[in-house]
Amino acid sequence: MSLRFVESRRDLRAFLELTDRIYDGDPRHVPPLRAQVRAWHRRGVRLAVLTRGGRVVARTTLHTDGKLDAKLGVAAQLFGLTEFEEGAGEELFDAICAHGRAAGRQAAFGPVSLLPNQSGGVITSGFGERGFIDSAWNHPRYPDAYEKYGFARRFESDTWICPVPEEPVFTFDDARIGAERLEVHRGDRRRIGEQLPILREMLNASFAQLGYYTEISAGQLAEQTDGLAFLLDESLLLYLTKAGRPVAFVLCLPDISGFVAKIRGNLHLFHQLRLLATRGRYRREAVLIVKGTVPGEQGHGYMRLLSRELHRGLREGGYHTLRSTYVERTNPGSAAQYVAMGGRPLHGYTFYEKDLTA
Repeated sequence: MSLRFVESRRDLRAFLELTDRIYDGDPRHVPPLRAQVRAWHRRGVRLAVLTRGGRVVARTTLHTDGKLDAKLGVAAQLFGLTEFEEGAGEELFDAICAHGRAAGRQAAFGPVSLLPNQSGGVITSGFGERGFIDSAWNHPRYPDAYEKYGFARRFESDTWICPVPEEPVFTFDDARIGAERLEVHRGDRRRIGEQLPILREMLNASFAQLGYYTEISAGQLAEQTDGLAFLLDESLLLYLTKAGRPVAFVLCLPDISGFVAKIRGNLHLFHQLRLLATRGRYRREAVLIVKGTVPGEQGHGYMRLLSRELHRGLREGGYHTLRSTYVERTNPGSAAQYVAMGGRPLHGYTFYEKDLTA
C-alpha cells in the first residue's frame, strides 16, 4: 500500500467517492458536503488517499493547528475525514503516525474536520440509529480498529435525541424580563450577516473553557455557516440580550440529513433547488447545532428562557423530534435540557489520540 496526497481532479473524485463504496448507500451515514471538502482542498488542506494496487482503500486529511496544540498541550498531527475499508485501518494509521513523527509531532489526534469544534469524531455505540448533519456515523468496526492500534479515547461524549414536548417543559419568571431588560431575538435571513458576528462572540466566550475548543475566526464561521440563510427556520435561531448585551444563544436547523445522504453529499445547484422546492418535508425533525451562555451570566436561568422559546418554535413549526450534536460526559449541565425533555443518549462519541514519542 502507499499513501499519496490528492493533487488532480481525478484524485479528488476518488477521495470523495470512497464513502460511496464503504457505506454502499446506507442511509444511516450522512457524508460531508462535497463542496465543503473541495473548498478545504482549494485552501491547501492536504487530503490523502491510501491505495492498494491502484485502488483507493482509505482516506484522511493531514493537517495541524497551533491553537489546538496549545489547548491539548501537545504538538498534534491532526487527521480527519478518515474512512477505510475493512483491513486497511492499520496501514492507514501507520501512514498517519509516520507522517506525524517525520514532522516532529508528539501525538496523532482525530478524526477532526478540520477541528473538533467543527466536526469529526467516531461513534462508539448506537450504530443502529442513523446519523445526522454535523455529526458522525460509522461502522462498528471503526472504534475497534482505532483501539486495537493503540489509540486512546479523548473527550468522550454522547449525541442526544428528544421528543418535542407537547406541553411546555421549561418555565421562566416573565417578571424578570422587564426587570433585567432581557430581550429574545430571532434569526432573520435578511440580517444573518449582522447576526453571525454576535453569535461568534458568544460562542467563543461560552465554549472557551472546554478542553477541545479553539476560538472560531470570522472566516471559519463564514465557512461553516455558508448557506445558513438558505436552510434557516428563523424561529430556531434565538439569542438573548441583557440591557442590550448578548448573553446566550441557541441554534437549531431543520434536519435535512436524509436528503444529504440520498444525494451523497453532492449539494450542487440542481440539488439545492430540489431541496428548496421540497424543504417542507424536512421540517418535522431538527438538529440542535450549538447553544451557550457567556461566562458571568451562567447559572441565571437564561438558557431556560431560550429553551422555552425554542420549544415553542418547534411545536408551532410542527417538529416532533430534536437531535443534538455531541455533549461531553463531563458536562452534564449541558445535557440537562435533553433529560428534562424526556430525551436519551443516541450515539456514544469520541475522538482518538495516540502518543507518537514512545
